[in-house]
Amino acid sequence: MLFFHPDLIRKSALGQHIDDYHFFSYDVHEALHLSKNEEEILNDCIHKIQYELNQNIDGHSQRLLIFNIELLLNYCNRFYERQFHTRSDHHKDIISQIDRIIKDYYKENQQLEIGALTVPLLADKVSLSPNYLSDLLRKETGRNAKEHIHQHIIHLAKNKLLNSSDSISEIAYDLGFNYPHYFSRLFKKQSGMTPQAYRSDLPN
Repeated sequence: MLFFHPDLIRKSALGQHIDDYHFFSYDVHEALHLSKNEEEILNDCIHKIQYELNQNIDGHSQRLLIFNIELLLNYCNRFYERQFHTRSDHHKDIISQIDRIIKDYYKENQQLEIGALTVPLLADKVSLSPNYLSDLLRKETGRNAKEHIHQHIIHLAKNKLLNSSDSISEIAYDLGFNYPHYFSRLFKKQSGMTPQAYRSDLPN
């Protein structure tokens, strides 16, 4: 394991974008699988970090430590992307399962009992961590988990706007929103117009 105090990187560029390394939130079973060459690359980074720790501290120590930690993390990012790519066939099965779960969730009106489907809830249903699920979907489809859920919600909303006389608030509550203005904001963000404007623009 590699442990370091957050103050080591706090003022550095790495400290500013450390949250971009989503794999810190992955579950144990989503671990990185390495080839022999990849192991050697990461071990080389570790050896450089160990070397710096064994030297007398000078004006370069912190900079070099941070550089090698960042290099290690960037290689992990690269190898995770490779892993997503090589397991693409398996991931397509997961994506089909996810689409089915989202559709069934709203078809069975679970949103009325539990509330709108969330990324953590969706991830739990496929036994993945939320960040891993979002990264997997983004690599395969270009959309993260939240965008997948929102896409389906907007599809349902458009059908309701077209085929019912329910008010915007009634449609929002029916889709699991506690506050109609949240629904209207999401709808406008996804479709480019408000629910009312979309309904008004539909041909009779």
